[in-house]
Amino acid sequence: MTSNLDPDARNSYRLITLAARLVQRRQDDALAHLGLTRAAVIALEGLAGGPLNQEQLAEAIRVQSQTLGRILTRLEAAGHITRTRQQSDRRQLKVELTEAGMAALEAARDAEINAYPDDPSIGWKVLQDELTKFISALPTGRHPEVVPFVAPDHRPARRTHHGRHSNRRGTGAHGEGNQKPQP
Repeated sequence: MTSNLDPDARNSYRLITLAARLVQRRQDDALAHLGLTRAAVIALEGLAGGPLNQEQLAEAIRVQSQTLGRILTRLEAAGHITRTRQQSDRRQLKVELTEAGMAALEAARDAEINAYPDDPSIGWKVLQDELTKFISALPTGRHPEVVPFVAPDHRPARRTHHGRHSNRRGTGAHGEGNQKPQP
């Protein structure tokens, strides 16, 4: 950061981090009864378009493969995914959602809706566009271990019970990155 940072920018940074913490806390609360965390839901979201190997999934959801392995172990124990050795390369595991995993993902999507404010005066599209610009403007070389979550393109938007379209994981405003998520 430069020392001559605009005071409005500094205040905006603080608001972004505060908003992220509040939303994450609400998401955690909304998902707790399902036995899921944000990181687990992100992994399930990454598999919604079809099976991937662990490396592909890690890249798609922007986490390290080692961190993802711990999350997948918990999801597999809960019956939400299966991991099978690929015939072409026995070192690779094909990771796939089970029916229980798809049901858990849908329940998580529904539960997360309650984590967000339902205020029609909030310009969600404007907020999304501005956060996308903000994330794109962040220098990638400064902190290479922090990469914002980008939803895989294969997920279509879906209609929520509030009548709005939702892509649940948007463009990276959730603060999920190459940090060590809690599965």
